[in-house]
Amino acid sequence: MDSSGPDFVPASFSDAERAAICKVMRDRRDVRRFRPVPVPPEVLRRVLEMAHLAPSVGFMQPWNFIVVSAPELRRQVKAVFEEVNAREAARIEDPGRKELYARLTLEGILEAPLNLAVTCDTRRDAPFVLGRAPMPQTDVFSTCLAIQNLWLAARAEGVGVGWVSILDRAAIERLLQLPPGVQLVAYLCVGYPIEFRPRPMLEEVGWKGRQPLADLVFEDRWGVPSSLFR
Repeated sequence: MDSSGPDFVPASFSDAERAAICKVMRDRRDVRRFRPVPVPPEVLRRVLEMAHLAPSVGFMQPWNFIVVSAPELRRQVKAVFEEVNAREAARIEDPGRKELYARLTLEGILEAPLNLAVTCDTRRDAPFVLGRAPMPQTDVFSTCLAIQNLWLAARAEGVGVGWVSILDRAAIERLLQLPPGVQLVAYLCVGYPIEFRPRPMLEEVGWKGRQPLADLVFEDRWGVPSSLFR
């Protein structure tokens, strides 16, 4: 069959398969509260296998995953969070916003059954990575794709993931003893959640709503509304 002709039918998933994929994406949440139930090793392996299938520029696969289970190390990470979080709270000028921020649960470092540090090895495949030189940060972008794969695979397993960004990256890199050329991209709390909320937590509590997609899609150049939404 001519793939460019009128009878061309693209290879696709079934309606049920597409619905399942979309459901995982819609129901993914940034989880902060966890049950004291360990994640079975086989589940964690499956999740990491899906993360490792992520696309990467030049097939460099720059990611590594550090499973953080030592209680003392996690307490040290928590102390870093608390210090940085206090600084962030002090930056909020609006009293109502500051009070709301203080009530938010922004991490589950000690409560989650395990933590995962996702790193990017900027040295991988050096000195030449196909397609990377014009945009050197594609190693970090590729690592973020692995994190998204991990997040969605975890959701399909009923496992919650929470990204803790309120950290001093350099301090965490020292705690994890990362070598030169390897940087922390994400520090994740992982485990079975108390609940998967119906909407993102920050949307539920009124911190911020979801932006209309039509406001974010342009055509040909910046600021020109896309014909998709006309």
